[in-house]
Amino acid sequence: MVSDTASTRAPLDEVMMAMDVVDTLRHDERIALKELGTEQRDAQMIERLRDIYRSQGIEVPDRILLEGVENLKQNRFVYAPPAAGFQRTLALIYVTRMRWAKALLVLVLLVAAAFLAWRFLVVAPRERAAEALRIELTRTLPAEFGDALTRIRDVAEVDAAIRRAETLAASGRSAAASGDVAAARKTLADMRKLEARLLQVFEVRIVSRPGTPTGVTRIPEANTATRNYYLVVEAVAPDGNVISQEITSEENGAVSSVDIWAQRVPRATFDAVRRDKEDDGIVRDAVLGSKARGRLEPDWRVRVDEGAITQW
Repeated sequence: MVSDTASTRAPLDEVMMAMDVVDTLRHDERIALKELGTEQRDAQMIERLRDIYRSQGIEVPDRILLEGVENLKQNRFVYAPPAAGFQRTLALIYVTRMRWAKALLVLVLLVAAAFLAWRFLVVAPRERAAEALRIELTRTLPAEFGDALTRIRDVAEVDAAIRRAETLAASGRSAAASGDVAAARKTLADMRKLEARLLQVFEVRIVSRPGTPTGVTRIPEANTATRNYYLVVEAVAPDGNVISQEITSEENGAVSSVDIWAQRVPRATFDAVRRDKEDDGIVRDAVLGSKARGRLEPDWRVRVDEGAITQW
């Protein structure tokens, strides 16, 4: 029984002793760095190691000392970290999981707190205010449609304007009833624009001043064998101020608010204005038409074609 124990311990003791020899060599720079690597001096190095262990009262066989020297040369019993790679990265993440998991948890909590604060302190009050405004407008907008329709009926001199206002009022009330405040307000704005148009009073005058042409011509892309004629005009109020007009260009369909535009006219009208200006450089008969209160379009004094352009 005793012999079995000794036989199991001996190899282990020898391994431990060999490791101690290597450790001694590694930590004794005088021996390891200067003596190691020169095989001719192995015997001298082993003798020094023997002296070191004897001074400590330890008898180490030469076989163990020699094995320790060889092990040091081969870097045995030296820990070599694994090479960098995906598996090593995963292992490091796993080993340090508690450290970064706490930081990640703190970050998640901060993001959640910021989101909840933004949701309850910013979004929710804004939504409540928007809903309150929607309810208020839904309640008050029908009355505003009625008032606008009454004013338009009072000022309108043409049935087309009244029919247009009635259609807008019905559409706006329907939008308000369904809670579509944006559509209802847009319709109310259209009614106010219609009312403003009816209230306008101005003359359409031919422009005759330096730097601005009195007339222009165009060859339409749809029919290059013809030529269109235009007179450059502006809307002048009784007080002399120019009133901007919303004009739809027949060239591209764009609607623009402009101070001057070119109204399409027959060639006879165009030639008559040209002759008028050729006399003394001034267009004497400059009024092309007039827009009265309560009407939508000007009453033209001369023949005028449909269509206009805003750039030339």
